[in-house]
Amino acid sequence: MFYVYVLKGPRERDLYFGYTADLKARYASHQRMPRHRGWKLAYYEAYQDERDARERERRLKHYGSGRGRLKKRIARSLSQGG
Repeated sequence: MFYVYVLKGPRERDLYFGYTADLKARYASHQRMPRHRGWKLAYYEAYQDERDARERERRLKHYGSGRGRLKKRIARSLSQGG
């Protein structure tokens, strides 16, 4: 499986979009980085094909409409504290 994920920073507007084949290991890697230490996993999508996951990540990073729709869909997850 391949994953596209969203990390939420301390402020609601601080988001990081990423892609990985090992979500658990990648999240642990982020926790070791000073910039993302303490950020929470807010959302992820699973794909069987790597190209699908990479394309989804690219769209979320570079196109406002896809990002905006996702943020509306997961608004409660993004607004939760911590």
